This record gives sequence, structure tokens and C-alpha cells, in this order.
Amino acid sequence: MRPEFVELRNHPEVTVLIIGGGINGIGLFNELALQGIDVLLADKSDFCSGTSAAMTRIIHGGLRYLENAEFRLVREALQERNRLLKNAPHYVKPMPTVIPIFNWMAGIVPGIRNLLNWPTKPGNRGALLIKTGLTLYEFLAGRKSPLPRHRFNSGRAARALRPALNPGVICTATYYDAKITYPERLCLELVQDAEAACPQAHAMNYVRMMSAKGDTVLLRDEISGETCEVKPKIVVNATGPWIDGANQTIGCASQFIGGTKGSHIVLDHPELVAATGDDMIYFVNRDGRICLFYVIEGKVFAGATDIPTGDPDAACDEGEVDYLLDSMSQAFPSIKVNRAHVVFRICGVRPLPRSNALTPGQISRDHSFPVLPAGNGIDFPIYSLVSGKWTTYRALAEQVADEILRVLGRARVRSSADLPIGGGKGYPRLPEGTGLPHERLLTLQKRYGNSADRVAAYMKAGLDEPLANHAGYSRREIEFIALNERVVHLDDLIMRRTLIGILGELTLPLLKELAAVVEQVQQWPKEKTVAEIERTIQLFKKVHGVNLAA
Repeated sequence: MRPEFVELRNHPEVTVLIIGGGINGIGLFNELALQGIDVLLADKSDFCSGTSAAMTRIIHGGLRYLENAEFRLVREALQERNRLLKNAPHYVKPMPTVIPIFNWMAGIVPGIRNLLNWPTKPGNRGALLIKTGLTLYEFLAGRKSPLPRHRFNSGRAARALRPALNPGVICTATYYDAKITYPERLCLELVQDAEAACPQAHAMNYVRMMSAKGDTVLLRDEISGETCEVKPKIVVNATGPWIDGANQTIGCASQFIGGTKGSHIVLDHPELVAATGDDMIYFVNRDGRICLFYVIEGKVFAGATDIPTGDPDAACDEGEVDYLLDSMSQAFPSIKVNRAHVVFRICGVRPLPRSNALTPGQISRDHSFPVLPAGNGIDFPIYSLVSGKWTTYRALAEQVADEILRVLGRARVRSSADLPIGGGKGYPRLPEGTGLPHERLLTLQKRYGNSADRVAAYMKAGLDEPLANHAGYSRREIEFIALNERVVHLDDLIMRRTLIGILGELTLPLLKELAAVVEQVQQWPKEKTVAEIERTIQLFKKVHGVNLAA
């Protein structure tokens, strides 16, 4: 049994229980821990393994939300974007974004109708509308925004920079938001920061909520099958698209969620990488839906769809792959992309509020936290964290934490607004005296920020050799992750502690090599290693469109 479970059995009382370890649940966990609250977080899978891992990996204010007149949300998101650039500079970086424009005046009438709350399906946006939107966007970002102002290029100048650009483009606009290369690692660092700030705060992956009655919630360890009871004063449902199902498990019916699928694909396409460069290409597809793509570590990351679904476990289907491949021809029609270039696919279901909006894109991304009061055999209130954006997780956490503190009669003691996260503390600073090559240290700093000190020290302390089947990681680096970062299954390592999975770099020989490292470090029996390899093969085939056996 895990030591945390033994502790819970001996001391089951906890002030706040958070169910769900995505970015919203982890953000609130961190916020409450900073206030000295004894808070317990439990997720039925790994941290940041659901919708939070399937994001577009963009930290942004939501330029298109201006069309829905969501000015408060955009301002808040831009403020939080700027904070993340400051507080997590090791993972959040400025991202120049290029908008190809095909018309001077298109979209003005639909834009006015939307602002007047007469919803109209979106379509092409012309240069005048985009200029107006970018000017307002940067005004809402404030004078202290660290990012450059937007600029326009003529069609001729744009094609001089990108010869493959659609010849119908009359001009391009370039503005700045930010990208996050390792969102899953940022979640893990928030967990680690929280537990360091408050010894009474504990987060556990692979712990499922089974039921609730009276003042008690029953939890099950998905690793051992052991169960324990906890007695919370407040429960927070942060399970994203599973919110209504989780509330039903507790015995409290709700209909908060009207989810939409957001699918992305990853392509291995050197010609497309060269044409894209360091910018994100952001454009309107034929159906009026915003699509985008940009380069992550030499691969093209493209998305996203927006399809209503009632299945929180929905996967990217073949139609979505075709849609995303076809959409790229809007920007670069001369560059041929097909299924042979797709090395990975991923899908997340956005936990949007139930809505009768004309299109999925017009459903608000603003967050809320409706409360189910105690009653119907349950002695505690349940806060459900509905919708929200990755960018605004801290703002949502701050608002919910303030309400919980009010209910508990406690005062806020610390703000997270200007608090560096994980390896962002004191960044950048290269580890010294490790004896590792400078190029290797730069790679470690890119992956772990100033937490690279600990990784480098571990690598120096033993025989470090490169993986036989992957040049980017060494054996000691994988050992460090397996020992220190709560890896339970192989996909935790492959998908959420490294970029190996999402970049389409996993092969069967590499999978077996990684399994052997984790087996040795965690002392797995052989039968568990075999089962983990087979589990990962099936997961990648069913969910991510990767046939490792082939």
C-alpha cells in the first residue's frame, strides 16, 4: 500500500478534497496549499492525462473570443498569459503568429451582428476586421505586455518570406501570443511546488473516487486495489468532461457539461517545417473554423477540431484527420500533406458549459464553479469547475480558493500572481560543475528549467549512456524521471514526462528499452513489464493512431 494511503487511513479528515488532476484541479491544489490548507488531490489516471494534455499548447488571450464580445475573458486571459511568460519562462515562450488574409473587408457585418448579440456563423475575416481585432487585443493586454505589437506585410513581402504561401493572400498580419512546450511537466511542477509549500497537501495519481455517503468519500488505489475513506469538509469536482459522471458517482445529479472534441495531429514533414519556420500559421478554414499549425521540435503540430460530443473519452477519428490535413492547403496549397506524414494524433474533450450556441466555436470558454449544496445524503458541498482555458487556470484557482477561504472563515496569506513555477525559479541558470557537455546542459535546461540541477547531478553520479534507440534522452535521465516523478505506467513516462510520444518518436525497440530501464529502477517483476509493453502498444494504436507492432 502507498504510504499516502496508510496516512489517510490513520487520519481521514481533510479540509478540501479535489477530484481530478488536470490543470484546473492542480491549479486549485497549488492555490490552496499556498494558503496552508490541508488539501488532497486524487486523479483516476495520471496527472494532466486528460483534456489538459490534449491542448493546442498555446498560451493565449483568445483573439477570436472578441467576436463574441467576451472582453472580460480576453483581458483576464491576456493578463494570465503575461504572468506565465514571467513565472514559467522555461516552458512558456513568445510565439509569433501569422494570419494569411484573403480579403480587405470580409467579416464586418457578421462581426457587428455578433457584437450586438445577434449570433451569426463565422466566415472569412478581412484585413480591416483583423486590424481592428488586433488593436483591441493589444489594448486589453495592457501597456506592460512583454510582447511586441502586431504588424502587417503585403502579399508580395509575405510570399518573399514564404514562397509556398497561398497566391490568393493579399497580406498577412503577425501578432504575438505564447506557446508551452511541456504543459504536462508544468502541471507536475505545480504539484511539487504545492507539496513543498504545505506539508499537509498531498496529490495522488491513479486514485479513483468510488462513492460518497454522509461525511465520507471512498477512494480506491488503482495500482493496488486497496481502498480508504476520507472525510472532507468540501469536495471540488475538477474532472473536466467527466464532471457530470463524477457528480453522479457521488450521488448528486448535474448537467453542467456540453463537451466538444478538440483533435490535433502531428506530422513529420520537413518541407512543411521549413515553410512554417518559427511562426504559428493561424487561418480560417473553408467552414469558418480557426485552424493553426506550428513546429515543435522538428515536427508540425496542427489543430484543432470543435465537434460536439457526449463521450468524455472520445478519440480523434479518421474524418478529423482528413479535415486537418485538408485545412493546411488553405495556407500552403503547393505543399502536399497526406496520411503518410501523420505520426501521432491526440484528442481532448473540452468541458464547456451546456449551450444552445449557433456553432461550437461560439460557446463561451469562460469558467464558472457552480456549487451543489450538501444534502441528499451528502454532508459536504461540491464545487464543479466548468470550462475555462489552460491559460486562465491560475485566475480560476484564485477565484475558487477565495470562495473556499470565505466559507472556511480563513484569510488569504499568499498570492500566486507573481510566484515562479518549478524550474522557472531564477531561470535561466545552467548547472555548474557537472562535467556534462555544454550542449547537453542546454537541453536539460530546456526540459527542466533550473530543476536541471537535480537531473544533472543524478546523471553525473553514475554511468550515463545514451539510449540505444533514441538520441535525445540518456539512460540516467530516464532513470531520474522514473525514480522521482511518480511514473506508474510506461505511458506516464512516454506521454507526460517526455515528448517522445507526442512527437511520434516511439518505436517498439525504444518502448522495450524504456520498459527495461523502468523495470530495473522500480523493481518491476517481468510479468508486469510485459503487461506494460502490451498496454502501451494497445493505447497508442487505439487512441493515438500509432501501430507500434508494425
